[in-house]
Amino acid sequence: MAKDILEKPKGFHDVYFYKPGDDKENTHYCPGCGHGTAHKLIAEALEDFGVADRTIMISPVGCSVFVYYYFATGNIQAAHGRAPAVGTGLKRANPDSIVISYQGDGDLGAIGGNNILQAANRGENITVFFINNAIYGMTGGQMAPTTLLGQKTMTTPYGRSIQNEGYPIKICELLASLESPTYLERVAITDTKHIMKARLAIRKAIKTQIDNKGFSLVEILSPCPTGWRMTPVDAKKWITEKMMDYFKLGVFKDLTKERKPYSPPKMNLNLDEVEEKLGLKEKPPTFPSTMSDIKEQYRNPRIKVAGFGGQGVLMLGNLLAETGMLHDYNVSWLPSYGPEMRGGTANCQVHIDEGQIGSPVVTDSTVLVAMNKPSLDKFEPDVVPGGLILYNTSMIDRKPERTDVEAIPVPATEMADEIGSLRVANMIMIGAYLQKTGILTKDSIFAALDIAIKHKQFIPMNRQAIEAGIEHVKNMD
Repeated sequence: MAKDILEKPKGFHDVYFYKPGDDKENTHYCPGCGHGTAHKLIAEALEDFGVADRTIMISPVGCSVFVYYYFATGNIQAAHGRAPAVGTGLKRANPDSIVISYQGDGDLGAIGGNNILQAANRGENITVFFINNAIYGMTGGQMAPTTLLGQKTMTTPYGRSIQNEGYPIKICELLASLESPTYLERVAITDTKHIMKARLAIRKAIKTQIDNKGFSLVEILSPCPTGWRMTPVDAKKWITEKMMDYFKLGVFKDLTKERKPYSPPKMNLNLDEVEEKLGLKEKPPTFPSTMSDIKEQYRNPRIKVAGFGGQGVLMLGNLLAETGMLHDYNVSWLPSYGPEMRGGTANCQVHIDEGQIGSPVVTDSTVLVAMNKPSLDKFEPDVVPGGLILYNTSMIDRKPERTDVEAIPVPATEMADEIGSLRVANMIMIGAYLQKTGILTKDSIFAALDIAIKHKQFIPMNRQAIEAGIEHVKNMD
């Protein structure tokens, strides 16, 4: 006899880890929070429609950022409020994907207000799930664009007033005034009846995108017991008694029957014509692949370069990526630096690969270039066994502690000083890396210098520094 099996939707991960490597399962939301219910309804829809494997979830700043811990889909984190813009790019580049933007009210209605407005006005074929809990939940309970009149928050201790903060913004009503959106509905996560209505709305919004019928948004009134300083039971009552009175539930636009499937225009670009119209100079030189000629351990490197701001850390990584492109490899370059930058910490992550690169992030590096001691202290543990560490002995007074990696000492700062400028220490490290691995050629690095360096008078000194780094490693051998 057939039986229904109640289990976790296939759109979810099997286990929720707070961080990779945790030994036990965790969840991330406060008791009574509505995010978990919304997640479940979305995951069920993705499984039932059979589209989880081609779905990309976008989670910006706020409690919604935890989306990627739950959904077994493609996941991209966007800057605060920019999820609709990121979704636009993803959908246009991958028209067969299902792109879902999952945003809170502070994110979507405040800093992202123009982003959601423009995406809706263009009728982008994406789906937006908008969690409205009338507050900034993650950052301490400040007033959001949807905070109700009289509602007390950390930034409105006397309650929101019309004179001081204006009226709460009604997103569905605002977007309904535009011509392009296809489907807009506001629902609530309170009792079973309203959750079932939310389930239908979520499914309809996703189906609208599957059918290529344009922009859809479901606004979900959701409890935030912690931010509201209420019990979970009282939080649901507050939605019913307060929020629903101002944010009326219902369908604000539904053109799913009238709209014909949208087909994005195909752009047949002739790159030669584009370059001619843009007045670009002649194409840069190309160099053959060297991957097959080098040791297996040096192929397809995942590189992390780190040091103080001002040591040319980002330039070092950028030049490696630029050179990799001249060899027709796939490359990525991801910078990271503190607000002070010069004198502060800086690092960048570089992939150089014969195949596809799934993410620009380098977690377990095969190569570490450490320009100072704090960088070696911080990133040495992340190097994979058998990896390579090049470290600047001019600013690092210890050897790497790892015995399962190759370590190449380079007095880069001292050598740069002898050449005439401390600023070329990064080029010395590049030369040392090239000589040790052979992954890129000296000629290709020199060609990349001509592209990357704007002030051409500095190119000879940079070339000299690269040569010095090469000779240093040669003499070590």
